[in-house]
Amino acid sequence: MISAQNIKASIEELGAITKVELCVMDLNGEVIATTTERDMLDISIITSFAQSPVDSQVIGDVHLFKILDEGEPAYVLLAKGDSEHAYMVGKIGVSQLQNLIVAYKERYDRNNFFQNLLLDNMLLIDVYNRARKLKVEVNAPRVIILVEVKHASDNTAQELLGSMYAPHTGDYVTAVDENSVILIKSLSKTQSYDEVQKIATTIVDMMNTEAMLDVRVAYGTIVDELKDLSKSYKEAKMALEVGRIFYAEKRVNAYNTLGIGRLIYQLPESLCRIFIDEIFGGKEVPDDLDEETLNTINKFFENNLNVSETSRQLFVHRNTLVYRIEKLEKSSGLDVRKFDDALTFKIALMVISYMKYLENR
Repeated sequence: MISAQNIKASIEELGAITKVELCVMDLNGEVIATTTERDMLDISIITSFAQSPVDSQVIGDVHLFKILDEGEPAYVLLAKGDSEHAYMVGKIGVSQLQNLIVAYKERYDRNNFFQNLLLDNMLLIDVYNRARKLKVEVNAPRVIILVEVKHASDNTAQELLGSMYAPHTGDYVTAVDENSVILIKSLSKTQSYDEVQKIATTIVDMMNTEAMLDVRVAYGTIVDELKDLSKSYKEAKMALEVGRIFYAEKRVNAYNTLGIGRLIYQLPESLCRIFIDEIFGGKEVPDDLDEETLNTINKFFENNLNVSETSRQLFVHRNTLVYRIEKLEKSSGLDVRKFDDALTFKIALMVISYMKYLENR
């Protein structure tokens, strides 16, 4: 049901404008929210009215109204004041609160629907039936954008994301765990992954500038049917985790650009250990290298194995860079100036990162 806080805020605002005393009670006569400290009527009168077939009644200068939820009484509203004026204000209050109940239930039902849909907790027939009831379009391009929040207890990310993407545009914000917020982003048929990348980047920037939040964002593939959203969600989760292991410097990761990282992520740990043993055969593995050497090699890879450009960016002499590369060749048996050896070494670095992740998980 709608919260007492929302009911209180609604009648206080209405009471302040109209100067009519208002009180909302449950069907047992317990006060939910009120704008006055005085008791308007005896509880027995309230319970009797709640059980009666009429929707409104006047006793002295107090008007009683039933607030309905799908045709059934949910609350009783009391309006005290000038007869005609109080009656009109009471009717407005009933309309306002009934609309709040509908909006709250719709929001809750949609949230519950999308949570179960993403977690594969619904039969296909139920997906279509509930989507029709909740007026959610079945055939429309959508993508799951997953926002990982560093501080799990902070709800700021979900609130900010909800303000950025409203349901009336076809977008929905929900969550299925404490560590992330999910944006179900509706797309036009002409929008591509470039637009999704821009949206994800905007979310990172907005979270950082507006709420000073350090977040990571990942998204799955674009799907055309509602039932496939769970697939996009699983892909976004994988993109988030693979990005954390292999592409820690990136704040946005897309499932369709994970490349070899996605392949390594799906390998069993035993196969990874066999690969490392076969490549290095007891020699020094990349995990044992000093930070200076690793930074040098990573920069070398970034510059497509270009010795001159790498030495320039590292502010070292070309011969110094060559010396470091040859030193690595002696310790590991791989000459990273050759494409095949560079590829092997790069994959080995990623495999070792994955093995360290498995050990620490």
